[in-house]
Amino acid sequence: MTATTALTAQNTLGVYGIHPIPTAFLKQQLDACFDDIGVDVVKTGMLASAATIDLVADTLKQRAVAKAVVDPVMVATTGASLLPADATASFTNLARLAYVLTPNLPELRKLLNCSDDVACVADLERLAQVARQRLGPTWLLAKGGHLPFKKNHEVARTDQEREVIVNVLVGPDGQSYQIESDYQNSRNTHGTGCSLASAIASNLAKGMDVYPAVKAACRYIEAAIRYAPDLGRGHGPLNHFHSVSSLPFSRGHFLEYVLNRPDVAGLWHRFVNHPFVKALGSGSLPMESFKGYLIQDYLYLGAALVQQLENEMRLHVQFCADFGISRDDMEAAEEKTACTAYSRYVLDIGQSEDWFALQIALTPCVVGYGAAARAIHEDRDATKRDGNPYLKWVQNYVDDNYLAAAKTTMDLIEEHAVLQSPSRIEELVEIFKHSTKMEIAFWEMYSFESDAGKGTHEE
Repeated sequence: MTATTALTAQNTLGVYGIHPIPTAFLKQQLDACFDDIGVDVVKTGMLASAATIDLVADTLKQRAVAKAVVDPVMVATTGASLLPADATASFTNLARLAYVLTPNLPELRKLLNCSDDVACVADLERLAQVARQRLGPTWLLAKGGHLPFKKNHEVARTDQEREVIVNVLVGPDGQSYQIESDYQNSRNTHGTGCSLASAIASNLAKGMDVYPAVKAACRYIEAAIRYAPDLGRGHGPLNHFHSVSSLPFSRGHFLEYVLNRPDVAGLWHRFVNHPFVKALGSGSLPMESFKGYLIQDYLYLGAALVQQLENEMRLHVQFCADFGISRDDMEAAEEKTACTAYSRYVLDIGQSEDWFALQIALTPCVVGYGAAARAIHEDRDATKRDGNPYLKWVQNYVDDNYLAAAKTTMDLIEEHAVLQSPSRIEELVEIFKHSTKMEIAFWEMYSFESDAGKGTHEE
């Protein structure tokens, strides 16, 4: 939640105007934040006036805020002064309420009213310890971004010597931590201090201890600078989303996304509306073709031997018996090429990929049969209902028990799809497409028209 303390007119070249928000309205914002959702950690940024600082300090005390990350925001990256001179005294009152105070070197000197020379990291640490004791925060992070060092921790005197940045964190019991990162020769540092303080506050709100929270925040900013978009003619903004990936579908709609993709939709339509399926609905499919299909389907299920298909195997054996096909008949039959290719593809995915990829490889079978059967079942015009020997097949796949099992599979897929990376989603879609092509080839093993010379079939 945010309570806006001031508006600015600024771009990457500089700050051209600051408009403090009236304190009465700011108080309304603060109360709105505290009174509803509640606050775990407060992070302050640019406060712009003594009156604003006093109000924020009073609020922290009245609300008994235990953890406040206070970023002085006195001097911008561009060098612009962001805090009036008469507000410095008020800020020192706020600083002692801070759980973590995050000044940069110019701000440290301004708050301490000193011009101490810093020649090495040890000098920066000493200055940080003095500032923590004098200003009174629980922890103080002295940001070293304005003062690059050589690898031996001496101040870099030339551009060529700039090798590392060192931030120094000091604590209430004499703790001192140095957080070092490689120096980056980048102009894209607009808002680094603000973003760092926000990241620290976010990490503290997640329950992290101070040092891990600060170190993780420093690493976040380091990457945000490295992957900045390079905008504007001055100090450009950071890339705050460097570790955020966006999936191309909404939670719970992965399968819908896949089936509607241009590279999948046509393929899926061919599968669930195949002439073999249409012939099942009209009752015109040659019986020998249907029996052959049933046998190959049994061999596929047996070869894949996946536990998720165990119920379908049991259903399949019972169904085949109705057509005079025994288990012995099916096990003695020769496996067709399309059946071999499909079952071995699924087995290969199971051996070479993770369990979720195996689920995706099986999804066209689990979902597609239900979709094909539903299309036949709902087609009042083309589907023959009286005397159709294949209607039982349709009914099996629109049965509540089968649909419930399919839904369990789909729910599992939806649950885990959101855990995948965008690149992994593309790989999984390719697996889905290949399995769908294999399903189409399965329909085409036998003639699907009464004239055996018509319709695609495998010799």
